[in-house]
Amino acid sequence: MVWESQQERGQGPRRQEGRSREGAIRMVRRSQRRKLQKFTRLCGREEGLRVKRSCPSCGPELGVEEKKGKGNPISIQLFPPELVEHIISFLPVRDLVALGQTCRYFHEVCDAEGVWRRICRRLSPRLRDQGSGVRPWKRAAILNYTKGLYFQAFGGRRRCLSKSVAPLLAHGYRRFLPTKDHVFILDYVGTLFFLKNALVSTLGQMQWKRACRYVVLCRGAKDFASDPRCDTVYRKYLYVLATREQQEVVGTTSSRACDCVEVYLQSSGQRVFKMTFHHSMTFKQIVLVGQETQRALLLLTEEGKIYSLVVNETQLDQPRSYTVQLALRKVSHYLPHLRVACMTSNQSSTLYVTDQGGVYFEVHTPGVYRDLFGTLQAFDPLDQQMPLALSLPAKILFCALGYNHLGLVDEFGRIFMQGNNRYGQLGTGDKMDRGEPTQVRYLQRPITLWCGLNHSLVLSQSSEFSKELLGCGCGAGGRLPGWPKGSASFVKLQVKVPLCACALCATRECLYILSSHDIEQHTPYRDLPASRVVGIPEPSLGTGAPQDPGGTAQACEEYLSQIHSCHTLQDRMEKMKEIVGWMPLMAAQKDFFWEALDMLQKAEGGGGGVGPPASET
Repeated sequence: MVWESQQERGQGPRRQEGRSREGAIRMVRRSQRRKLQKFTRLCGREEGLRVKRSCPSCGPELGVEEKKGKGNPISIQLFPPELVEHIISFLPVRDLVALGQTCRYFHEVCDAEGVWRRICRRLSPRLRDQGSGVRPWKRAAILNYTKGLYFQAFGGRRRCLSKSVAPLLAHGYRRFLPTKDHVFILDYVGTLFFLKNALVSTLGQMQWKRACRYVVLCRGAKDFASDPRCDTVYRKYLYVLATREQQEVVGTTSSRACDCVEVYLQSSGQRVFKMTFHHSMTFKQIVLVGQETQRALLLLTEEGKIYSLVVNETQLDQPRSYTVQLALRKVSHYLPHLRVACMTSNQSSTLYVTDQGGVYFEVHTPGVYRDLFGTLQAFDPLDQQMPLALSLPAKILFCALGYNHLGLVDEFGRIFMQGNNRYGQLGTGDKMDRGEPTQVRYLQRPITLWCGLNHSLVLSQSSEFSKELLGCGCGAGGRLPGWPKGSASFVKLQVKVPLCACALCATRECLYILSSHDIEQHTPYRDLPASRVVGIPEPSLGTGAPQDPGGTAQACEEYLSQIHSCHTLQDRMEKMKEIVGWMPLMAAQKDFFWEALDMLQKAEGGGGGVGPPASET
């Protein structure tokens, strides 16, 4: 008992010290609370604050009893807008977007440029210029938040997407190109990055990793290209279209911007060649076509004209200077009214898409011409640059070109394939070659389309919050993950696609997916008119009465005369079933009409069965 009394005596001072410490903390909190009340001027001398949790744009709630000692409920709208924006700017981008969808007030606050400016500064501290556009800070923040390059190797045990290193200086990702050893990425401010493969130590083990180190290759780049073949072994050089300042007169300080093409070694990033153009000529795209000894560089100007020049790649590493001739391509020389919007190429052909949605072709070898068109009737070996026009039903938005097949996407989101179909790379469900564009009816509105050596890939939006990758053709080497034997139709591949995926590319060893979201760029797909769905042509603009070049009205009159010639109601019902089978309707529409006619027959006492008539079956 004596020992316990001594222990209690020792605890007395400790309890008093703890009470004094708690009292000091309570005084500090009380003083902070008073300062906050004085700063906000919301509650006067009340002890507490109670923030209203209802939608701030709906006003105060009616019929809510105030609790004693808790103060009046307040709305978030009473806070200064600058304070609310400053607090919200610390949220992650995903949470910020979710908060903006709760009510009208938070949507306006979360969409303010001041919030996105702070987020952009946090995501990219080294970004000096926010760019251009209607919403420059929001666009810059989302570009840098969604940027990413993912890849999946076809061989090996690991079958999942991996992410490459993300350059801190990159302002979003606009384009990428894999080469034999490395990957090149172009951002939205014209900086070209060189992503290197290297040995990396992971848990004490040295592993060879793709795109794990990066350096800045050059600045002021507009576009870049390499050997157009699918095999990256042939991509020895990288051609970069850039803008450089050139002195007007030697010995003076005045200069002007001129476009140039710089050639770099893909293995080391060393510049080996440079050609500069006159300041009056400005270009926006570059593609390559032809063999190494006769490599043709096609340059697209801002006015939509195509110029070309020929270089010998085998002599680029020799230190010498010479003059090359820049000539106007035949597609711009013989068709001067055409304005080319974009172009794509492979080793032996080039595809041009005009601003009006027209497509023109250049084919340089008879074998590829036969695969694409099924005949050599119009091929001229002495005039290989003469463009050929493709007959298409609508305006083409973008295209993809493989070795001997191609894909086109029109303004209604329809996919058309043409060319060699030996491995089922056209996705038509069979392996028959197509000499003209053939629609793939079960696919619509793709995000992007890619054609390789003997397979094709389509990136599509499966739902509002997910995307999927579809593929067809040869599946050897794992190029169609989940389908090693390949497929003649587009099937869903076993690839986890990033939410903001926008471009893709495949090599012999790896699949690459680029992730980036630009709020100012979207594919302007249109809804297909109902007249085109059922086969009735649209009325011509500028005329009062609708036109009928397809003879649809005449066919309907003939159908009515056939129904009128039937003597009994049952005969008329059967004739109507036949006509429904003849009309260009969708399968669901035909089933609806057939079942409706059967119901009418049963109501009149007929014994017709469900489905089409025996002749139609």
